[in-house]
Amino acid sequence: MWPWEHAIVGYVAYSLFCHAYYRDSPGGLEAFAIVFASVLPDLIDKPLAWEFEIFEVGYAIGHSIFFAVPLSIAVGALARSRGRFRAGLAFALGYLAHLPADVLDGYLRDGHLSFWVLLWPLEQDQAQLYARETSIGVVDQFFVYFFRYLFQLLSGDLSPYLLFQFGLAGIAGLLWLYDGAPVLRDSLLAVKRLLERSIALATDSRSR
Repeated sequence: MWPWEHAIVGYVAYSLFCHAYYRDSPGGLEAFAIVFASVLPDLIDKPLAWEFEIFEVGYAIGHSIFFAVPLSIAVGALARSRGRFRAGLAFALGYLAHLPADVLDGYLRDGHLSFWVLLWPLEQDQAQLYARETSIGVVDQFFVYFFRYLFQLLSGDLSPYLLFQFGLAGIAGLLWLYDGAPVLRDSLLAVKRLLERSIALATDSRSR
């Protein structure tokens, strides 16, 4: 599953949870946490495998439940101690949702439930079956997969699964706008406050 697909799934799941449980939209920090955490396993494992060759495949410690669960608990506890419980919850949900999403994506694409991607370091024999023969670097490897994905889109050979992903992306966009465009809204408000403060300081200095 592509990083933006993980981000879409994570945001939709957390936003719907917020509306159902809190009767509220996600805040900017929560939206950032859910999106960042939903792609973090790939940000950890892909460079370590494709660039630094520490792992043989891009599913290792970052995707392991033995790392993901303690990390989510630790971040949640830290966020709660700082009065940011919902941001910690968003992080945990985004990170943990990434793992089954990869398993489900693999099943829908090739019909195999590859639970080995969640069990590092226990399933190294399965990982070796998917190991790449050569390393071409994380950027080059990304573009290899991206252009393969782009060719599928341009060829018009869209599977029902891919159409579902497009539909989910549309829903995520509408939901984000309904939520008030968190992160973008917060950034614009921060810029507005900065400009107002700068104007106030400039006005005050002239008055002196």
